[in-house]
Amino acid sequence: MDKNPFFGHEGSQASRQTIPLSRPAVNRSNINGICLLPKCLDSLVTKSDQPSPWWSPARHADRKPFLLARREIARAVRAWFDEQGFVEVETAILQISPGNETHLHAPRTELVRADGSRAARYLRTSPEFACKKLLAAGEQKIFEFARVFRDRERGDLHLPEFTMLEWYRANAAYDAIMADTIVVIAHAAQATGIGTFSFRGRSADPFVEPELLTVAAAFERFAGIDLLATIAGGEGDRAALAAAASGKVRVADDDTWSDIFSKVLVEHVEPNLGQGRLTVLFEYPAPEAALARVKPDDPRVAERFEVYACGVELANGFGELTDAAEQRHRFTEAMNEKQRRYGERYPLDEEFLAAVARMPQASGVALGFDRLVMLASGAIRIDQVVWTPPAGEA
Repeated sequence: MDKNPFFGHEGSQASRQTIPLSRPAVNRSNINGICLLPKCLDSLVTKSDQPSPWWSPARHADRKPFLLARREIARAVRAWFDEQGFVEVETAILQISPGNETHLHAPRTELVRADGSRAARYLRTSPEFACKKLLAAGEQKIFEFARVFRDRERGDLHLPEFTMLEWYRANAAYDAIMADTIVVIAHAAQATGIGTFSFRGRSADPFVEPELLTVAAAFERFAGIDLLATIAGGEGDRAALAAAASGKVRVADDDTWSDIFSKVLVEHVEPNLGQGRLTVLFEYPAPEAALARVKPDDPRVAERFEVYACGVELANGFGELTDAAEQRHRFTEAMNEKQRRYGERYPLDEEFLAAVARMPQASGVALGFDRLVMLASGAIRIDQVVWTPPAGEA
């Protein structure tokens, strides 16, 4: 029997384990008269059978309960961070680099300086680079409600512009950030008075202790794949994973190890997460470490976790990497793959890499605030819970 490295529970890696957290007192009544069951007339149409614009009085009135719920959730979350001694920060949207992940795409713009010269800039996909520079500057506990941007993303769970709630603790292990995340989600549910999250026929109680599940255990349980057997020296063995995933997902000739991993995760694992309660999926494989540090006692996995409710990913957190050379290597590899796949690459932020070398040991997490509001308010689409849906859409 292995000891759980984060919360001291005994059990095999494949066992379902829980996090012992103190919960806020649950008030399941409506808050400030907010009705969590609006008439859902968001599909109002005009005489021409075209959707009415979001700013039409009738459609806005239909969305108003969700928007008031958003206000209450933001208040509750800010109050909790204040109680915990966090400082709210506001970081710049325009960045030299929007982030260096293969499959994240950012809008690009151009600054015109006073002398007429031009400089390329990107709308950030995350405030992560700026927040880590603040950690290097000496900040200890920070959070931000950040406006972030993604190209090539739109759907019931995706917007091209959305709010990311991101926070960091200096000199804290990443189990502390895991615990924070569960408590923040519970406070959101408490703020609206909802008892259970529901989405597409799935439900999750945000007030009960969540499930703790390693990625390796999830792949074994839901896909019958021994994931760690396909990793050696921190690198993924593409042939080994392709063989293990054969018959479970479609594997293309040019799929990388990470592509196959993502297909199995999306098709076989994620639909089973956050059922009945939240799931913390942790110990991501080293090839998927991104900006997380590798686990010291097992280089096959990284200190990375994600939190799910009703099959929906809500948060993605790291025990933060502070090895600048390793971070540069990962970014370079990711940009090489982006160039191969999409014909583009983003520059590296040299100031960020310098800050990584100077920042303290830390842990941080990014939580999709709009998705959290959607679940905590009972909305069925993410655009119902933002004050102004994407420009150019009805």
